Amino acid sequence: MAEPPSHLSSFKDELIQLIKRLGTYLALKMSNLFSISLQKLDPRSVGAIAGLAVAIIFTYRFTRSPAPPTRRQPKRQAPTTSSTAISTQSNITLMPSGVYSSSEDLRAQNTFDEFFQPVKQPTLGQIVRQKLNEGRKVTCRLLGVILEESSPEELQTKATVRPSMFDVLLEITKFCDLYLMERVIDDESEKNVLLALENAGIFTSGGLVKDKVLFCSTENGRTSFVRQLEPDWHIDTNPEIVSQLARFIKYQLHVSPVKTEWTTGKVLSSPSLEKFFG
Repeated sequence: MAEPPSHLSSFKDELIQLIKRLGTYLALKMSNLFSISLQKLDPRSVGAIAGLAVAIIFTYRFTRSPAPPTRRQPKRQAPTTSSTAISTQSNITLMPSGVYSSSEDLRAQNTFDEFFQPVKQPTLGQIVRQKLNEGRKVTCRLLGVILEESSPEELQTKATVRPSMFDVLLEITKFCDLYLMERVIDDESEKNVLLALENAGIFTSGGLVKDKVLFCSTENGRTSFVRQLEPDWHIDTNPEIVSQLARFIKYQLHVSPVKTEWTTGKVLSSPSLEKFFG
C-alpha cells in the first residue's frame, strides 16, 4: 500500500499533542468542577465546559475519519476456461466457410464408408451352430456324406474321406456329440473306414473317438442305432430311413443330388453336407 505524505504525518502528530494537552486541562477542570458546589456554578463556567466538550468530540471524530481509499492497480487475471471457450467459439465463428464445408464433407464421407463397408461374414462354427439350431447330439451316415464312396461294396477295397468334410466335422464335434454309422459287408470294410478317418485326422484334431463309429449289417440296424441314441439331428442319404425316423427325430437332413420335397418341416434337403452349411 502507498504511504501517507510527510506533511499529513506531521499534522497528525501535532494534533495528537494538542489533544493530550486538552486532556490534561480537562482533567484539571473536572477536578475543580466536582470540588465546587453545584449552586456556585455560573453560566460562564457552564458555557466554557460545553464548548470544550464539543471541541474534543470534533477533534476525535476528525482523527478517526478513515483515509480516502487509494486506487489499486487491478491484477491481470489469466483467462478462465469459460473465456477460453468463448474465445475459441468466436474463433470458430470467424472461420471461413470453406473450412466448415470441408469438415462436413469429411463427416459425410466417413458415414458413407461405414454404411457401405462390407459386412463381416459369419465363421463356419457360427454357421454350423445356427444351422443345427443348437442341437447337442448328431448322428450321421458315412457313405455319400463323409466318404466319397456311395456303396458298401466299395468299402471292401478302400475308403476315402471327402477333403472338404474335415473342417465341418471339426466344428460339429466342438459343441455336438457326434456319432458316425454305416452298413458294411465284412470286417475289412470296417478297418478301411477307421483307417481313412484316422489318416484324415478326424480322431486327433476332430475330437471324435473310434467308439462313436458304429457299424451294422443291415439298413434297419442303422435305424435302430438312431432311435436308441435319440439325437437332435440325423443325416442320411436313404429316403426310406429318413421317412421312418421322421416321427421320432426332431430334425433330419436328407443328402441327395436330387432335391426331395418333404411334407414335414422337420426334414431338410441338401445336395451335400458342405452346401447345407453354406
